[in-house]
Amino acid sequence: MIKLCGFRISNYHNKVLIALREKGIPFDEDCEVHPSQKVEYLEKSPMGKVPYLEVGGTRLRESGVILEYLEDAFPQVPLLPKDALERARVRELVVFLELHLELVARRLYGGLFFGGSFSDETKAQTEKDLAKGVRALKAVAKFDPFIAGQMLTIADCAAFCHLPIVSLVTKRAFGRDFLEDIPAVKPYLRMLGERPAFARVQEDRKAATATAR
Repeated sequence: MIKLCGFRISNYHNKVLIALREKGIPFDEDCEVHPSQKVEYLEKSPMGKVPYLEVGGTRLRESGVILEYLEDAFPQVPLLPKDALERARVRELVVFLELHLELVARRLYGGLFFGGSFSDETKAQTEKDLAKGVRALKAVAKFDPFIAGQMLTIADCAAFCHLPIVSLVTKRAFGRDFLEDIPAVKPYLRMLGERPAFARVQEDRKAATATAR
């Protein structure tokens, strides 16, 4: 049996959760696992991160690696195209979403959501880097109707989790939703939110967020 360990506010936990449900894979979930640098937790997740996946006594870490494993082990409902080049283009989209958008926006999370602070220099550099990320996403995303084209892929699992937080960060930090520069984003996210796997994750995340306040 597969067990996913993490918490439901985590974007990276949630993108794996969506993939598991879209692929119809039976699994257990421990949604009370949080990042930690405690020795006993590092034995399970050496970087102290979430999520991790338990598979018959073996643990897998890093959400991208977990998704690749699920695709290899459970190919019956694919979330990657068959063509090698198209598979690479989906992975490219995930990199753009995570490395050039979500992880850039994350620089401001502490100051915006957790009572911390960030310097004017950090804010200015983040604004520039997010603008580059949005420009890049606009260049490669298709929204036809899914982000990589006509097939639902792991890039949609990532986009549904990451894009709303990018919108929120840019509105709060800069007074404008940078993703408004890509008009297709809002109807695309609404469309995904009508799928049961995506809707359930969204509902659970909202409930977990409300409880954490």
